[in-house]
Formats: sequence, C-alpha cells, structure tokens
Amino acid sequence: MLAPDDVTGLLAPLAGRRVAVAMSGGVDSSVVAALAAEAGCDVVGVTLQLYDAGAAAARPGACCAGADIRDARAVAERIGIPHYVVDMEERFRAAVIDAFADSYARGQTPVPCVECNKTVKFTDLLELAQGLGAEALLTGHYVRRIVGNDGPELHRGLDPAKDQSYFLWTTTRAQLDYLRFPLGGLSKAVVRQEAERFGLSVAAKPDSQDICFVGGKDYAGIVEKLRPELATPGDIVDSAGQVLGRHGGIHRFTVGQRRGLDLGGRAEPLYVTGIDAASNRVFAGPRAALAVSAARLEEVNLLGDLDGPVDVKVRSLAALAPAVWDGEWLRFDEPLLGVAPGQAAVAYRGSRVLGGATIAATLR
Repeated sequence: MLAPDDVTGLLAPLAGRRVAVAMSGGVDSSVVAALAAEAGCDVVGVTLQLYDAGAAAARPGACCAGADIRDARAVAERIGIPHYVVDMEERFRAAVIDAFADSYARGQTPVPCVECNKTVKFTDLLELAQGLGAEALLTGHYVRRIVGNDGPELHRGLDPAKDQSYFLWTTTRAQLDYLRFPLGGLSKAVVRQEAERFGLSVAAKPDSQDICFVGGKDYAGIVEKLRPELATPGDIVDSAGQVLGRHGGIHRFTVGQRRGLDLGGRAEPLYVTGIDAASNRVFAGPRAALAVSAARLEEVNLLGDLDGPVDVKVRSLAALAPAVWDGEWLRFDEPLLGVAPGQAAVAYRGSRVLGGATIAATLR
C-alpha cells in the first residue's frame, strides 16, 4: 500500500494547474479534493445531482442528492475551493435508471454503476471538467492509472476489498489520458485517517450502497414502478419445459437466484437457470445446471492485448477465473456458476485491466 505522501507525489505534476474533482459528498472524493489542494493544484469541485434531492435526502446509502450535496459543499468550504452542483437528473434517468429497467425487461441482470461511469461520469462530467479549463478530472475510485510503454493503463486498486476496476471497464484510452485516481494505492482505513487529518465532516460517513437510486434492496419495486407491465404472472419451468410453479413477473428474478422461487419440498434446492422474456418464463434447475463453459460478448471495450490466456471476473464479487477471450466469445478453463446475461465480463492480466464486455448469452 502507498502512504498519503506518495499520493501527494503522484499529484505533483499537476501542481499549479487546474483540476476538477468529482465530489459525491462521500469520504473518498472529499479526501481526493483535499489532497489535490494540499499538493498545490487549482482545484474545482463538481457535484452531479443525479436524482430528486428531496426524495433521497433522508435515505441511508444514497449519493449525489440531498444531504450528500450539502456534505460536498461543506467539504469544499473547509478546504477553500470553488464548488459547483450540476443538475443531471434527466440524463441519469435516461442513461442509467431507464436502462436498468429495460435490462430486467429483457430478462437480464444489469450493472447500473457501469452505465453511470460510462455515460454520466466519464462522458458528461469529463466534458464539463474540460469546459471549466481543467487539465485533469480526479475521482475517488479505488483503481490505479499507470503509464506504460503505450500510454496510460488501468489497474486494479491495491486494496482488494475496495478495488472498483470491474465497474470501470468501459473507460476508453482517451479518457484515461485525462483521468486521475489518487486513492488507488491506499486502503479505506488510511483514507478515513486522511479525512480526519483534514478535519472533514465526512470522515466517519458510511459508504454509499452500490445502486444509489434503489432504496433498501427492493430492485423489483423500482423496476415495476417504471415498467408496470412486467408484473405479469407466468410459468416457472424446468429445462424440458415442464411447469414447476408460477411467478409474479420476470423482473423479480436473476440467474443464480434461489430465494423467491417458492418451489420447496423437492429433493434438492432449485435455482434460476435462465429467463425467457419473450415467453415470460423463468427456468429453474439444480445448482449444477448453472454451470456454463462460455459466454458470448457484446459492446467490447479493449484497453490492452487480449491474445492468450487471461483472468476474468463475471460478477463484481466473483473470484478471478482463467479463460480465453476468443473474438466475441469468452471460453472458461473450467465451468463457472451463475454467469448472467447483462452482467459484465472484465479481463485482467496481473493487475492490469485489458478490457471488458457485456455478457449477451451463455453456453452450458
């Protein structure tokens, strides 16, 4: 792990230059802004209001709305930097929330944090930072930007418990030229210590939940509110099409799920093995039926050379698994469980992110 002094050294080339810091109101981005100011950068803080501030103000785990905007403003005042709040609600709804609901309507398992980074943060916010005259955009993500022989590379954060590289696979080479991730070599404990050193009011603030616009864990409720037609009952069937039971809407299920099937009294537990949106059917089977040998990919983004064996993640919390990236197919050395269409497959070699893609379909 790096020490805070090492981070100051990383920011030294930007001393005296204008930089923009994406400030969500949490401890990570607040510390980034404080470290950049301490390093002598001309810092401008920018907070995006992503959804209704009033509705989210009292919700624990939310970000970019309500109290979080006020926290970001208080931090900016504490360290003496200008701070701007930009209303991006319509863009966020169209690019992230609506896309989230549409993915469930197709029987997929979406990763909204990927879409948010791809569109609102690393496209719209990046352009906004450039419009403010900033020479770099700094964020609080736990990833590392390392300059290699062919330019900037994206690497996993040194703290495995906080690494966020899985959610940043859509970052382009051009964006990496402009982005900086000062916290990639630090642990969360050190970041909180730095927040205390700077006297920031957010030093002990809890981390935001992964899906900021979902209250609690009621994903189905959010989707049903946006796409009420999905609350249409249908059949739960086995691989042969035999009806095992009924469901209240395909949006209530994801591949690998066990709870909610209500198919008790059987010799072995059953899991969701597939979802057919066209027929409104949910497929269920034993755990072994979740194993897949390959995944077909779409929306591929390359950041390095994928020739030869790689390690891949097919879910944010999944362990790395050896595989071969073969054009539009990802072939696993050993069958993997619970690989779901709509999720991302991210390829690594060592700590470097070589690229990623959306899983379109799987092969058992």
